[in-house]
Amino acid sequence: MNVADNHNITESDLIRGSINGDRRMQELLYKTFSAKMYGVCLRYAGNAEDAQDILQEGFIKVFRNLDRFRAEGSFEGWIRRIFVNTAIEHYRRAVNMYPVSESQENNIEDKDWSAFDKLAVKDLMKLIQDLSPGYRAVFNLYVVEGYTHKDIAAMMGISEGTSKSQLARAKAILKNVITGKQKESNTK
Repeated sequence: MNVADNHNITESDLIRGSINGDRRMQELLYKTFSAKMYGVCLRYAGNAEDAQDILQEGFIKVFRNLDRFRAEGSFEGWIRRIFVNTAIEHYRRAVNMYPVSESQENNIEDKDWSAFDKLAVKDLMKLIQDLSPGYRAVFNLYVVEGYTHKDIAAMMGISEGTSKSQLARAKAILKNVITGKQKESNTK
């Protein structure tokens, strides 16, 4: 936790002060975590405006539920989970995903990732943002956050097969975009 310019303020002080309604501590908690959580929001949102909405919703939930933090894991991890869940809720309100049959799922190949290794993080983030909301959500939950397809299915109200196929499709789209751009730059 980075609480520069605020000598001797601990994470526990931030939590306790925020629960007690201390505006200074609430503001410091926000400043401490907002940049990282905005990055999480951007990964799931289609644009900066949606990311701001998710960020605001997420912090409202954080402040409303601070008294539920049990210090059984990292505080940042607890906050991050709230933001991921908020982003998924935001997504579920905005988009309906259609289940994929098992035969359709078996026709989707999970392609090699090697092209992704050649991209800068900023470029990859932009490509991920351009994915459809369903593909983007599953890709982020699986690849970035490390959830299993079973967890993703439960969070998003879809089947595991749909989660797997959404991930495979997202990877295929990203790979096609990346290899297409690489081919363009090689012909110039």
